[in-house]
Amino acid sequence: MHPIMKRLIIGIVLMGLLAACGQSYEDTKRQRREHQKQAMREDSAALKVAVMPTLDCLPLFVAKDRAMFDTAVDIRLKFFTAQMDCDTALQRGRVEMAITDLVRAERMRRQGDSIAYLTATNAYWLLIGNRNQRITQLKHLDDRMVAMTRYSVTDMLTQMAVDSAKLKTERVFRIQVNDVNVRLDMLENNEMDALLLTEPQATQALLLKHHVLLDTRKLDMQMGAIAMNKLTMSHANRQKQQEALVKGYNRACDSLNHYGLKPYYDVIRRHYDVSEQALRQLPDSLKFMPVSRPREKDVERARQWWLKK
Repeated sequence: MHPIMKRLIIGIVLMGLLAACGQSYEDTKRQRREHQKQAMREDSAALKVAVMPTLDCLPLFVAKDRAMFDTAVDIRLKFFTAQMDCDTALQRGRVEMAITDLVRAERMRRQGDSIAYLTATNAYWLLIGNRNQRITQLKHLDDRMVAMTRYSVTDMLTQMAVDSAKLKTERVFRIQVNDVNVRLDMLENNEMDALLLTEPQATQALLLKHHVLLDTRKLDMQMGAIAMNKLTMSHANRQKQQEALVKGYNRACDSLNHYGLKPYYDVIRRHYDVSEQALRQLPDSLKFMPVSRPREKDVERARQWWLKK
């Protein structure tokens, strides 16, 4: 074959290969964009619930992991480690429901958000004093740091502790630590004088012999809740999703109440950063309420606190 002809053929082949590669790359990009669009459409249509590594979310984790939700309904749990992030996701429409507390939910209402309550939860909070700092009573909080989250039930409980001990507000330093796991780490590392925790972080702290200064169970306070966007959830398709979520949630609560936590240790390990010792020390008396609206006296307590504030 003539050298010129040979080079021409090789050039044509190379151009064909380059064109094929270019087309393949463009096809790949186009397919990726289509997959992303499809994923976004599916996520938008799904019922999304913002959750945290706190035990009031356990019925949701159990229902999801053990397929207690109707498989024909797409229910997705969006995981956060700070309550503030859950609320922000709800306010900005990234989720339709969120785990929260009544103080934060009432604040969202005061800001003009369309917030309704799906259910109360069994969440309770402990104010825990650092044993290494010898904080055993509320009066020992004078000139001390307390880890909490502003505009939440932990903010309200800190003020209640201050008032109960007749301390000056400016003498108790409220340190905003939103991540519940970081808050616990600060106690374990002796970086915080006192802090407010719910389960399972509270049990983990008590294993280290820290002191309970305040317990909402003794104050007859039920401040945990799942809140939802009332306008979004008024649509017919969202109503069907809500019905499926409620049914699965109640099934999970019934199972947890009947069999206890032990059969669900694998679920807890999967979703919570908790030691084996703390896992086995979680309260046996813990009961999970089926879907029911928060008590009016608890909602009113949150409203009155905002009025005073």
